[in-house]
Amino acid sequence: MRSKILAMLQNAGSEYISGEEIANRLGVSRTAVWKHIRELREAGYDIRSHSRSGYMLREAPDLLLPDEVRHGLKTKSIGQNIVYYDDIPSTNTEAKRLAAEGAPEGTVVVSEAQSTGRGRMERKFFSPKGKGIWFSVLLRPDFLPQEAPKCTLLAAVAVAKAMEQFGLQAGIKWPNDILYDGRKLVGILTEMHAEMDRINYVVIGTGINVNIQSEEFPSEIRDCATSLAIMKGEKIPRAAFFRAVLQALEELYTVVKEQGFAPLMDEWRHYTITLGQEVNVLGINETFSGKALDIDADGALLVETAQGVHRVVAGDVSIRPRK
Repeated sequence: MRSKILAMLQNAGSEYISGEEIANRLGVSRTAVWKHIRELREAGYDIRSHSRSGYMLREAPDLLLPDEVRHGLKTKSIGQNIVYYDDIPSTNTEAKRLAAEGAPEGTVVVSEAQSTGRGRMERKFFSPKGKGIWFSVLLRPDFLPQEAPKCTLLAAVAVAKAMEQFGLQAGIKWPNDILYDGRKLVGILTEMHAEMDRINYVVIGTGINVNIQSEEFPSEIRDCATSLAIMKGEKIPRAAFFRAVLQALEELYTVVKEQGFAPLMDEWRHYTITLGQEVNVLGINETFSGKALDIDADGALLVETAQGVHRVVAGDVSIRPRK
């Protein structure tokens, strides 16, 4: 009921809508409407009231509340079921728990903050309250388990496309870090539960630094991290940006299911800043340098060295400064 009242206020824009009209359209009493309006105000919505005109939504809180994110979201699956937290240890951990309990594909877990957020290779991910978008998406694809790592590329391209809609140019460093001026904006961690020949579920965890200011980053990462707000020079509306990411993610996922990963690989190549660069590779068992040539059909990075072309499946890749 509260969601329906909020939707009516959102659709009314800057116009008032009477309590009587809301009550009649929803088949409830005006007292019930008033109680839900009070709850919305307590949640942070600035709702004006006028004795003759009714109610008007003046401003929404800068929160990633499900009703706020879904308003205007045109996806069929991804984001239609949103599980919201004010604070949580890890959205990936919660998404995996929900997946094991049978949560539907497209379920999104989002939190205003994470206390134990993590990235690749078990690195901690700074996830301050109300300053970013920390979320995980549950997918149940029918492709083979060996294809699952490419979902990381899927998420990176989705964020890059959303950034373009806000006038921001993305640069993806293999495989999934999005950088601006050499500093990290986005981190992605994909986890899978599978059997030998089928995927039970994939969880894609994404952390986007949205409105963090330079001085708010911990000193140990201040020189290597940045945010969309720093990049653009102004605050970014988080709910609107989140909708753009979810929309792009579903569009790309639909293409992958219908056409395979080849079109996605081409999209990734369009945004990457790695290919053609001299890179240092810190692999699982070796360290070497060379020129990043391309990614193969599996998403592995092909690096040309004096000893030949190396195929990098996992590890850290850093771009070497030009002399």
